Amino acid sequence: MKAPALPLTRDLVLVGGGHAHALVLRMWGMDPLPGARVTLINPGPTAPYSGMLPGHVAGHYGRDELDIDLVKLARFAGARVILGTAEGIDLAAREIRVSGRPPVGFDVASIDIGITSAMPDLPGFAEHAVPAKPLGPFATRWAAFRDLSGPASVAVIGGGVAGAELAAAMAHALRMRNRSAEVHLVDRGAALSALRPRAAEKLRAALAAQGVTLHEHAPVAAVTARGLTLADGRTLEAAFVTGAAGAWPQAWLRDSGLALHKGFIAVGPTLQSSDPDIFAAGDCAHLTETPRPKAGVFAVREAPVLLANLRARLAGDSALRPYRPQKDYLKLISLGEKAALGDRFGMALSGPLMWRWKDRIDRRFMAKFHDLPQMPVPKLPVPRAAGTVEALGDKPMCGGCGAKVGRDALGAALSHLPPPARDDVTPLPGDDAALLLTGGTRQVMTTDHLRAFVEDPVTMARIAVVHALGDIWAMGAEPQAATASITLPRMSEALAQRSLTEILTAASAILREAGAEIVGGHSSMGDETTIGFTLTGLCEAEPITLSGAREGDALVLTKPLGSGVIMAAEMAGAACGAWVAAALASMTRSQGDAAALLREAHAMTDVTGFGLAGHLHGILMASGKGAELRHDAIPLLDGALELAAQGQRSTLYPKNRDAVPGLVPQDPLGDLLFDPQTAGGLLACHPNGEEAVEALRGLGYAAAVIGRVTGDWPGHISLV
Repeated sequence: MKAPALPLTRDLVLVGGGHAHALVLRMWGMDPLPGARVTLINPGPTAPYSGMLPGHVAGHYGRDELDIDLVKLARFAGARVILGTAEGIDLAAREIRVSGRPPVGFDVASIDIGITSAMPDLPGFAEHAVPAKPLGPFATRWAAFRDLSGPASVAVIGGGVAGAELAAAMAHALRMRNRSAEVHLVDRGAALSALRPRAAEKLRAALAAQGVTLHEHAPVAAVTARGLTLADGRTLEAAFVTGAAGAWPQAWLRDSGLALHKGFIAVGPTLQSSDPDIFAAGDCAHLTETPRPKAGVFAVREAPVLLANLRARLAGDSALRPYRPQKDYLKLISLGEKAALGDRFGMALSGPLMWRWKDRIDRRFMAKFHDLPQMPVPKLPVPRAAGTVEALGDKPMCGGCGAKVGRDALGAALSHLPPPARDDVTPLPGDDAALLLTGGTRQVMTTDHLRAFVEDPVTMARIAVVHALGDIWAMGAEPQAATASITLPRMSEALAQRSLTEILTAASAILREAGAEIVGGHSSMGDETTIGFTLTGLCEAEPITLSGAREGDALVLTKPLGSGVIMAAEMAGAACGAWVAAALASMTRSQGDAAALLREAHAMTDVTGFGLAGHLHGILMASGKGAELRHDAIPLLDGALELAAQGQRSTLYPKNRDAVPGLVPQDPLGDLLFDPQTAGGLLACHPNGEEAVEALRGLGYAAAVIGRVTGDWPGHISLV
């Protein structure tokens, strides 16, 4: 007998995607702890690696080479990703507060949120300067400035190693773009004081060779729109000002209730804070017994100890490992061009050889996250029933609409039902919802359920609600009431309560914004998460059906295509995190305002599981019309076309393609016409399409007129 999967009983929440947490996730994916659910909270889908930042600033590395893709990493680790900014922690409730969503409950938590180089006490810094940390926003702002034309002026505040690396890198990058540049490195005291004399001397020489002007014992009084004002009254002109002078903790830690040291989380040798179930690592932590400078090398070395202690705490084991930091460590310092300075044990070596050594170390570190090991697929049992291999297919089943039963199977099953015996119930074959008459009031009713394709229950709930509401909006109705149907994987009562609270809170917010209320529901436990809603809506006017399209109507699409192929690729670890984040943002975008703008449509549907071609074909068959699609006008999600060209497909793609006769895809864009969408856009046959699109774009939609309805050739779709 097959051993049952263990229920989930403990929540581990990792706050921040710093180096230590990235390594913890990688190691967790290779050896997870059964029964523990892992959550990563980070503001964005990637985390930049600090060791390669100077090389990126200098132009030696591309932006993508700098980033650890946390979405891919979390998929490998079996963790859920919450793309949001942590704003606080409630020690009593055991919750992390995250901007724009319900709190996230935890049993054990770890914080690795890095530091900031913002200088809140320096007048004008917030308005006119860019802190070097967080690294992501800095890299983006620097790239925009670097790629301008004409003379350039730059000032770096902070004459430590980090400031020197940035100044040298900036000078080199500007010179490579043939921009005459003045680069200033400013320190309130003696620059490079953390280095041994010989290493400091070599770094000073390298800065001079790059054309960097060093200003020592020069406190900055203010940052202005023109540059820096020094305490002695002098001014330095600079169009780009950055700060690398020291490290500041994230502000929300002040109110965390944890013991702090100068704003940083105080941790003991086991990396535990004053709360034994909350750990901290990397630059945001202060080692109380063995203080060390803020350097990425310590975060990397902390990761194995952090992982072991998190696992022990989750398992109820009180024996934890101590972290013993090394007293000295190798400093490899970028010198602008492809040269570096190595400093350890009093030895200082510089030149291209040191750069190659640093480059090899950095690339080896990043390869840990780019080249994730392929975990073995469980073998099928032998003997087994005939047809199981064919039923499984050659890839795991997609979630969302990619997991739907094909249109032919659904239609065949429905054809066996007897016609309605009630005169107040009017099914609309092929339409999005049924029409009910209640006391003379027109009411529509629909239901939709989704198999989860993201681990975050809040994101999945938002997608499921928007997806279900699409049927109401497409018929021109106003959402009224909803019941929820939720299946959770087997878990403890405490974790089930956390998950249900997150799901229902997120769903209720979107439904209430749309004018509806949750009035009840049903929950159960099963093999995986499934979220669904049955909805009613009210129609003041005649409902918009599939059968009303007229020749000459513009085909208006409110959202871009590609969610199916992106999420299928994400399951396979082939979609970059930024593409996934953009797809999720599109799927969670509510469309009530778009539906209101499209009330003049003659026919309308929402583009979901059967793809754009399938849903358009449904309108055309019901209306007895044909259509032309403008091949180059169809909006696409970032990454969708590239992934389609690579051969990525959702599992429902073949059935969708076969369900639309006569339309044969000729290229990757053609394939995307059959890509199943989840919470996709509204497709309207509209008499004033261009005006409607202009209004939709004013609301922030990536809407487009993608074609027009043609003559009496039922179901025919041509590409032009």
